[in-house]
Amino acid sequence: MKNKIVIGTRGSKLALWQAEWIKSELIKLYPDIEIELNMIKTTGDKILDVPLAKVGGKGLFVKEIEEALLSKEADIAVHSMKDVPVEFPENLHLPVITKREDPRDAFITAPGSNIKSFRVLPSGAAVGTSSLRRSCQLLSIRPDLRIEQLRGNLDTRLRKLDEGLFDAIILAAAGVRRLGWQDRITETLEPEISLPAIGQGAVGIECRIDDKFANRLIAPLDHMETSVCVRAERACLKKLGGGCQVPIAAYARIESGKILINGLVGSVLGDRIIRGKMEDTVENAEALGTRLAEDLLSRGAKEILDEVYRECDSSGRR
Repeated sequence: MKNKIVIGTRGSKLALWQAEWIKSELIKLYPDIEIELNMIKTTGDKILDVPLAKVGGKGLFVKEIEEALLSKEADIAVHSMKDVPVEFPENLHLPVITKREDPRDAFITAPGSNIKSFRVLPSGAAVGTSSLRRSCQLLSIRPDLRIEQLRGNLDTRLRKLDEGLFDAIILAAAGVRRLGWQDRITETLEPEISLPAIGQGAVGIECRIDDKFANRLIAPLDHMETSVCVRAERACLKKLGGGCQVPIAAYARIESGKILINGLVGSVLGDRIIRGKMEDTVENAEALGTRLAEDLLSRGAKEILDEVYRECDSSGRR
C-alpha cells in the first residue's frame, strides 16, 4: 500500500510554513506516512521588478505547481487561497480549504514610528502595496497618499519598510501572524476600510481528481465553514471575471446560521467604488456569491471592469 506523498509548494517562508503545517496535520492523522516537499519556483516568484497588474492575473503563483501535479512530480499542492484561479486545469480540483486565519489586512509602520493608525498618516505619505484592491480602497479614503509598488516575500517587504523606503506597508494579517511576526502589526484594518481579498487567510489543497489515495488522505483537513465562505467569495469572483489583477474584493462569514457576503469593485484610483452586501442560507453560498456579482455588475461594476480589462488586453496580458 502506498504510504508516501509529495507536497508541491512555493519556496517562500510563508509558503513553506503552510506546506509544513499541512505536513504536520497529515502526520497527526497518519503517523506512518512519509511526506516530502517539492519546492517549485513560480512565475510570480521570478518576476519581482514589475507590478503584478502588469504581469497578468491570477495563476502567477500556481501554474508551475499545477504542472508538477499533472506530471506527478507532486501529489498535492498547498496554496494561499487568494492566489488560486477560479478555473482549474483539466484533471485537477481543490477539494480542501483549511480553517481560515485572520482574513483582514495589516497596516504596518517601521519600528519607532509615531504613526499608530492608517487614518493619521501624514499627507503625501508613501504606502507600499502591490495590490490594486488595497490601493483602490485606501485612496478612496485618503486620496492624498502616495501608493508605491511593493513586491517580494513578506520578509523582503518588511525589510524595505525598515530601510525607510516607505512610511507604511499593507500586508495580509494571516501571513504575518503565521510567521510569528504579529508584533509588527501596527493596526489591523477592518473590512470597512479594506475589504479582504477573495480567500485571504485560507489555505487550499489541490490534487488530481483521479488520485483516490491523495483525495482520501486530505479530506479530513477541509474546514466546512471556511470552505463554504471561500467558495461563495470565489463564485463572486468567477462571475465578475477576475482574470486580471483588478480591484475586486469579497468577504463572506457565517453568522446565526446564515452566510453574509460583502463585495466591491473599484477603479484603480479609488474614485469609483461599487459596494454590495447580501445574505442567504449556507446551502446557497455559491449562488449567493454569483448573485452579489450580478448586482455589482448591474450598478456600474461592469463599466469599471471593462476599462481595466481593456488596459490588460492592450498590454497583451489577461
